Amino acid sequence: MDLTDAPPCTGGGDCPHAVEPGAPVPLCRRHLELAADWWRDAERGGAGIGVEDALPTPCPACGARLGVRWPSAWLCAVCEWRQGDVPDGELAPPRVDVVYYLRFRDRIKIGTTGNPRQRLAAIWHDELLALERGDRAVERARHEQFAAQRHGRTEWFTADGELLAHVRALAEGQPDPWSLHARWRSEAVARRV
Repeated sequence: MDLTDAPPCTGGGDCPHAVEPGAPVPLCRRHLELAADWWRDAERGGAGIGVEDALPTPCPACGARLGVRWPSAWLCAVCEWRQGDVPDGELAPPRVDVVYYLRFRDRIKIGTTGNPRQRLAAIWHDELLALERGDRAVERARHEQFAAQRHGRTEWFTADGELLAHVRALAEGQPDPWSLHARWRSEAVARRV
């Protein structure tokens, strides 16, 4: 039923119907029913509120592909970056110190850096096994923890069962150490904002 003195519906297009009396939002009865149907579908896990799905494009902050769809916007499921927001190009990238574990043949190097891509490019290695968030204090603790496997006073260690178990525990559930590093960086960006 249309009321001639009621405001027009804002449900989209040129809806000719009047706003439903007492409606919490300025919609006609038809558009209110469509919204209610959408909400019921969302509550059942359909397309709608709080549903995890692939992001339309990778997250610009951390590179993740998984997002959560909300009525207002997509959010990255990893770092909660709002899809469409652009990182401030004037800010320097945040420093995230990491302890890295590199394998070269039967040895593992345990070192630390704030710029792992640059540092690892300068070290001959076969594989990046894992990254652990931490600075020199964490690196020293790991050197002490695995002192029995250490080659002299270097940062290279024999890849024995104990050290490999530690590396596996760090990498568990995160097969790509770079994804983990990207998440740490995006979390650091989020804390700055």
